[in-house]
Amino acid sequence: MRQPDRRIISQQQLYILLLFTYCWIAACNNHDPKPPEIVVVKNPEKIDVKESELIQSTLQFILNNKGKLNDSVTLKKADLLSKIYTANNFEPLWSNKELWNSMADSLYNFIYFSKFYGLFPSDYNLNSLQGIRNGMSSDTLHRRNAALWAKADLMFTDAYLNIARDLKLGRLPKDSITLRSDSLINDDFFLHTFQQAMENKNIRGIFENLEPKFKGYTELKNGIKVFLDSAVLQNTTYVFYPNKDSLAMVAQVQKRLSELGFKFTSGDSSSLKEALRKYQKQNGIPVSGRVGEKTVASLNKNDWEKYKRIAINLDRYKLLPDTLPQKYIWVNLPGFYMQLWDSDTISIQSKVVIGKPLTRTPVLNSKITDMVTYPQWTIPTSIIEKEVLPGLKKDTNYLRKKGYSLINNKGEEVNAGSVNWRKYKKEIPYKVVQGSGDDNALGILKFNFSNKYSVYLHDTNQRYYFKNAMRALSHGCVRVQEWDKLANYLIKNDSLNALPATNTFKSDSLKAFLKRKEKHYIPVKSRLPLFIRYYTCEGIGGKVKFYDDIYGEDRLLSEKYFANKPIN
Repeated sequence: MRQPDRRIISQQQLYILLLFTYCWIAACNNHDPKPPEIVVVKNPEKIDVKESELIQSTLQFILNNKGKLNDSVTLKKADLLSKIYTANNFEPLWSNKELWNSMADSLYNFIYFSKFYGLFPSDYNLNSLQGIRNGMSSDTLHRRNAALWAKADLMFTDAYLNIARDLKLGRLPKDSITLRSDSLINDDFFLHTFQQAMENKNIRGIFENLEPKFKGYTELKNGIKVFLDSAVLQNTTYVFYPNKDSLAMVAQVQKRLSELGFKFTSGDSSSLKEALRKYQKQNGIPVSGRVGEKTVASLNKNDWEKYKRIAINLDRYKLLPDTLPQKYIWVNLPGFYMQLWDSDTISIQSKVVIGKPLTRTPVLNSKITDMVTYPQWTIPTSIIEKEVLPGLKKDTNYLRKKGYSLINNKGEEVNAGSVNWRKYKKEIPYKVVQGSGDDNALGILKFNFSNKYSVYLHDTNQRYYFKNAMRALSHGCVRVQEWDKLANYLIKNDSLNALPATNTFKSDSLKAFLKRKEKHYIPVKSRLPLFIRYYTCEGIGGKVKFYDDIYGEDRLLSEKYFANKPIN
């Protein structure tokens, strides 16, 4: 009989021994044990001492684990927590001898009702804190568990820091038009507010001081209570559109239709089509049986999604500077209006027509520099690419029918029929200009302001558009119904701000230019700030008024930042 190979056996044993030794050494050198779940201290006088020890060890654990405390709780401000607790010798900040202090009660109540501030309680670990507090109020063992007190203390401090940041800066990223300066709003700023809150024992006061002071923000926030009183907040299936994964989108549509009570046979496309037709008919959507943008927008319309829109719009105010100029022009695109503000009073309110979704009006900051009577319109390159060039490829008489002229780089007019338009894909080596006159798309007066989009505020030759409720109809410029009031205000403002000996432009001169149909440039010396913004809801009379998300901005932001927020 063949004997076992003792050399192979000894190698296997050596391998197992080495593996065991490695694991044992790793275990011995593990300085990152999970925080204990239960550490019972029978004497209330000693629980704070044990809690302090556990705060220090638990804090070290979350620092080494990217803020993760356990499977359901992640603390976002671990580095700041370390600074705060190190400065306080790791002593408990929110409790004393098995009792919550008044600051803990105040912060907990703020978290519980944080929806009234456009916040999400789940962002501040409400459920975990609620579970701990409820357990301690009904169970002596829970109340003597120093591990729970230590975790709750860290969660409360982290919640404070996150609420302070969300109230001050919001959750939306800074963009190209943000006027907020963050140079002084850093970690030290929030540490200072925390210290103030603890010293003054006034958390709510500190929080409210962090919020924007704009009238629009306050009125929108005030409308939340009435909205929530009647809102039906429930988690529903969100349909992501457009979606590269068409099967996933169909599954979302099916689930959402089922939630709404529509019947269809799973896996049967004709049955699903019929259910979609019924839904579209009931909701005033063109009946096609297909999933399109309007259908998805309607499927996603519910009170929870509306609340997210309120949160987004409150955060948009946090992208503004702390104060706005004394006088400025404010254009709200989804609201289809322009306001001229003067010393916290609206001096002029006007309907506006804005860009279609295909040729959207940009959000921007600028200042009115001059006005032009009977202006020419130089067609922007974006419109040439999307409309003019395709039109010329179909019909070289396109420009003549539109009242446009083709101008070369020498300033000479060119016959469109002499150009081979097929060889151009995007840019063309010509300007396309619409001459001044009553039929000009800019109307009889244009307001210039510096911007990279070639857009203006102006009158229009299509004044009947102002009767429409939905006024996203232009190529990107903002058509102003009360253009004459705005022009006269600018002239009057220049006169008020001029030196005594200075000759200023007169309103009578403007009337004369317009009567004679003459083109003139009128400089605006006191350049009025202009803000073109995108706010899809606002507070009016204590209620929230919603506007259509015409450019889909709310949808994109909600999907990116608030898609998986639980209701509680």
